[in-house]
Amino acid sequence: MNDAASAPTPAPAPRRARVRAPELIGKGGWLNTGGKDLSLSDLRGRIAILDFWTFCCINCLHVLDELRELEEKHRDTVVIIGVHSPKFVHEAEHAAVVDAVERYQVHHPVLDDPELATWKQYAVRAWPTLVVIDPEGYIVAQHAGEGHAHAIARLVEELEAEHEAKGTLRRGDGPYVAPEPVAGALRFPGKALLLPSGNLLVSDSTRHQLVELAADGESVVRRIGSGERGFAGDSFSEPQGLALLPDGKVVVADTVNHALRTYDPATGQVETVAGTGRQWWQGSPTSGPALEVDLSSPWDVAWWQGRVWIAMAGVHQLWTWDPQAGTVGVAAGTTNEGLLDGPAAEAWFAQPSGLAAAGDRLWIADSETSALRYVEAGDEGYVIKSAVGTGLFDFGHRDGDAAQALLQHPLGVTALPDGSVAVCDTYNHALRRFDPATGQVSTLATDLREPSDAVLVGEDIVVVESARHRLTRLRLPEEAVRVDAVAHRTQRAATEVAPGTIRLDVVFQAPSGQKLDTRYGPSTRLLVSSTPPELLADGEGAGTDLFRELALNPDVTEGVLHVSAMAASCDDDPANEYPACHVHQQDWGVPVRVTADGAARLPLVLAGMDAEG
Repeated sequence: MNDAASAPTPAPAPRRARVRAPELIGKGGWLNTGGKDLSLSDLRGRIAILDFWTFCCINCLHVLDELRELEEKHRDTVVIIGVHSPKFVHEAEHAAVVDAVERYQVHHPVLDDPELATWKQYAVRAWPTLVVIDPEGYIVAQHAGEGHAHAIARLVEELEAEHEAKGTLRRGDGPYVAPEPVAGALRFPGKALLLPSGNLLVSDSTRHQLVELAADGESVVRRIGSGERGFAGDSFSEPQGLALLPDGKVVVADTVNHALRTYDPATGQVETVAGTGRQWWQGSPTSGPALEVDLSSPWDVAWWQGRVWIAMAGVHQLWTWDPQAGTVGVAAGTTNEGLLDGPAAEAWFAQPSGLAAAGDRLWIADSETSALRYVEAGDEGYVIKSAVGTGLFDFGHRDGDAAQALLQHPLGVTALPDGSVAVCDTYNHALRRFDPATGQVSTLATDLREPSDAVLVGEDIVVVESARHRLTRLRLPEEAVRVDAVAHRTQRAATEVAPGTIRLDVVFQAPSGQKLDTRYGPSTRLLVSSTPPELLADGEGAGTDLFRELALNPDVTEGVLHVSAMAASCDDDPANEYPACHVHQQDWGVPVRVTADGAARLPLVLAGMDAEG
């Protein structure tokens, strides 16, 4: 039988906009290629997916995990290229990018672009952004945010069929070259906990284990977990936060499994107590039986006021788990990303990543706003307040009065015996101190490589030096170190917009084979606000259209537009009673500057291509 003769005629290729992809350039060079520089010509014949990411960004880490299955399934036709595009000054350091590629197990080539050269060439406006390039070197799709893996998988299959038929698809091994493995007791440890025995328990995040160390902080007593990424049995996936429960068990933030686990040091037993293993999406339940509610990248945990509080980094909220009732629920935050104090239900966070209980306060390291914040009980419920930090775009290393002090992406916070708190100021490689009694911020220690947590051991403080793969014991100094002040703002260039009224367009095209899900009402949502609030004279608030006329205040010439968009799409098959549905979601913080010759339209691509771009 002649297979070629009987094969069905391929369906006609869908018509797509054809925009030539700009070259890939980055001053930091290439990683995971065995020392070879890549160009677009090297990728010709393959489907290339550019992943614009930065390692501070939890949404970027989610996308790395979303892409793993696609990367494996289409390894002979698809090349994923990570384009590392930094937000923070520390992220522009090449050594830090090298560390992050190993830390998060990135198994594809990465271009280190510290000056955002390729980011600008591709007109990217948000972390993360995915750009799909066909085998002939043309851009065929762009997606911002999370939740697009299914759409890209469908597009990849269409491109494979189309270019196989045209003879322009080239199969084979990709350009990825794995680095040599490194030995050592720990590899990018995340958090630590002092056990009642005097030993230290450490989350060895990159190796997906917990490690119990002797009191010296170096000798390995035992390892907990298979060491392979997983959710069954005692396996973990990039575990982070640890907290001791009253019954002697340890609760573990099993971050990439989107779950809480408990570990019993007496028996070695590991048990799942909250989460389903699936990531929470908008519209999912926000409270209920702990094992039936999805979570999103829990990064730290703390026992406070009879419950476990959870720094839910993936949705910019605080949740709680009640072990007695067996329930979880949102305790603070709206899922909007930013810094906004007030009643817990109305507050905004940005990747809360560290927690420390101290009497009537729960301290929070709010990493993306480079802020130290806290929860306290008020007459009408919990209230969120900020001690240090002003928002998403201001950071640095400045001591002194808390109102003008600066941190840079802190991941850990530790309550000290005198009522002050130590902050693991991660991207400043420092241990800082805030004293509520004086309102002063000081520096306790420097030259700590990406400190991510610290625990008190007697009169010492033991710091997790994540990027040096070790615990470092320090004597708490009576006097702080003086550090010359350094202030930074994110290096992203502001978008120039016209004065008066501008049109905001969120571009969304449902993936092939899907349509907007209108079964239960509007399938799209748009929320707009600004910093400062006075920037917008009109146009803020929530709505269901993905476009909005924004009136700018003539007295404010620059600021940040905060835009949150969501669209739900389902399989377009009338015969399927239960079509598969997907949520596409992204938050943008767009720095803008009002100029006479600025643009009157601001397009933000959620999924698809901007026809007017």
